[in-house]
Amino acid sequence: MPLSDAAFPRRLLIFEPDSDGHQQEWLLHLLRFAQKDNRCTPSFLVSPALAEGLRAEAVWLSHEIRALRPRELALCRSRFLAVSGFARWFVMRRYLKRMSCDIGLFLFLDHLTLPLGLGLGLGRRRAIGILFRPSVHYRLLGPYVPGWRERLRDARKALLYRLMLSNRALQAVLSLDPYFPAYAKDHYRGGRKVLPLVDPVNPNGDGGGPTASWLEAIPSRRMLFVLFGYLTERKGALTLLDALKALPYEEALRIGVLFAGRIAPEIAAEFDDRFRRLGEAQPLLWLGCENRRLGEAEIGQLVARADIVLAPYQRFVGSSGILLWAARAGKPVLTQNLGLIGRLVRDFHLGLVADVETASGLLAAIRRVAHDGIDAFSDPESMQRFVAERTPQRFAAAIWHAALGY
Repeated sequence: MPLSDAAFPRRLLIFEPDSDGHQQEWLLHLLRFAQKDNRCTPSFLVSPALAEGLRAEAVWLSHEIRALRPRELALCRSRFLAVSGFARWFVMRRYLKRMSCDIGLFLFLDHLTLPLGLGLGLGRRRAIGILFRPSVHYRLLGPYVPGWRERLRDARKALLYRLMLSNRALQAVLSLDPYFPAYAKDHYRGGRKVLPLVDPVNPNGDGGGPTASWLEAIPSRRMLFVLFGYLTERKGALTLLDALKALPYEEALRIGVLFAGRIAPEIAAEFDDRFRRLGEAQPLLWLGCENRRLGEAEIGQLVARADIVLAPYQRFVGSSGILLWAARAGKPVLTQNLGLIGRLVRDFHLGLVADVETASGLLAAIRRVAHDGIDAFSDPESMQRFVAERTPQRFAAAIWHAALGY
């Protein structure tokens, strides 16, 4: 828990070696919040790409911003979780001392559960971190029949969470899952360290500026389904292509489907082949694909143009920024019934949850939306409440409070 006012640390080191997702946005939230509060000047230890962006933002301030060295970066990004976890612990411990900081923030704590669970400390310094993917409580959130791999995963997490929360070097755990803190308090001796943290809405996602030319090419009279972001197999990109092959022709005439975002290299060849075969099998269906990383303004314009935002995750654990993009624009999502995503969609009436793990289940859900219309699956007032609670200010304030006691 946060230290008392008489002893709370003033020097915070924010550590993040990855740079291919939300990290830049979140770090800027923290930096801008700190600019308004002179009680703390955070230091940053981040990837070279993140360091460049932060230096541009903080050019006139006294923030210390260091880029990780190539060897440090490679170890912290190892695809072997044990290697990346111990590397991140070791680098944080070393730089807390070097940069004379009292407490460290891990932007992605999930990698640290093993070293912290083993009781490793930080040399009399303390840490907080953001936990993205707790799943040990999913049976309480809704339909959840875990397979043997998921049961093994959840058993491992339950053990490591219990051990990690008893580590005195860990001051607080910030959970993006609003249902997990209560579970942790009931099930773990150190569960009171787990605090809720809102997933912040992107303040630059209003889609302002001139409309992108590739969006203007979308037929205006089609019900547009959009799948955007980093397109992976886990995100349901291949399942969606399979599902659309069986779409009846009278519905294919009324629907458009757009894939927008960089296609993951590991599925690129398979995606291209299935996309081509779908076009041959469904000549009446409008299909589009924009294979690149989109800018924030483009995403805002894309979601504003969409009728339905697709998020057909394949048993995904954690939350998703797609829910925030869609709710902000007042557009319903079609997503999995499982876990946190399914629970948030149900609780806040953000769209339709369904069995999207199979092509037949996803097709049935798409046809249901096409038949009943989008208004049947969302509540605009509830969607706006969902967005209003998740501001960058609340996100940053919760982190500063957990770290520094205010």
